Amino acid sequence: MEIRRFLKNKVSFFGFLLVTLIIITAILSPLISPYDPLEQHMVKRFSKPSAEFFGGTDRYGRDIFSRTLWGTRISLVVGFSATAIGAILGTVLGLIAGYTKGHLSKGIMWLTDVFMSFPTMVLAIIVVVAFGPGNQNVVLAIGLAFTPRFIRLARASTLSVSEQVFIEASRATGQSSVGIIGKHVLPNIAGDIIVMSTLWIATAIRLEASLSFLGLGTQPPTPSWGNMIREGMLYFMRAPWLSLVPGAGIFFTVIGFNMLGDGMRDVLDPKLRGRLT
Repeated sequence: MEIRRFLKNKVSFFGFLLVTLIIITAILSPLISPYDPLEQHMVKRFSKPSAEFFGGTDRYGRDIFSRTLWGTRISLVVGFSATAIGAILGTVLGLIAGYTKGHLSKGIMWLTDVFMSFPTMVLAIIVVVAFGPGNQNVVLAIGLAFTPRFIRLARASTLSVSEQVFIEASRATGQSSVGIIGKHVLPNIAGDIIVMSTLWIATAIRLEASLSFLGLGTQPPTPSWGNMIREGMLYFMRAPWLSLVPGAGIFFTVIGFNMLGDGMRDVLDPKLRGRLT
């Protein structure tokens, strides 16, 4: 039934197709890219998009289309990995803060409020500056920046579920707190976590591109949408395709994940199911 509801939403279904196409492109990029992303054709530098170079070439004669395809891999790996870190850490801490009472819960929420006072981008920059640039540190930085958001969501959902009658019944039968959380609370809040994770993958991809644009993310010559746009801005009036092609990759990827996330929210949230026609 949930699949049918999802398929009835044309916008969400289009987002699913778009995300699927992007993932397939990332997996098959070594096979479908016409050139090696690091291969230089100096005699054909700044070539306009053509049948030979679909996305044109940069100042080193590297094919922009091939580099954009390979950049898809980095963006998706960072997006999925960072969101997974934030979701796992945030859900665990949110479950603890929402189900338990006392100083532990207050301490978790106090730290959450402190980190929530920083914008996500600023918090990610602080972490990257502390640990240094690079893909692994970018994943860690974005994941830690996402953690307080997931803590808030998991705690709120846990508080709501914990007030249900079946939770009280489980306590009365002598089930342990860990057992109740694992068997009853976590399955009931999983839908909210999945929906938020899908939406925040798009945010993680934007953050990775932003950090790379600032020189804190993926380091050249490895292709990343962010550092490709940064290099292209130096020659935008002469060769706008240097920035527009990777920019299109960011645009369609973010749109796809947002559409997919909206569809999953409509399917998993009982209050919104009636809106699907």
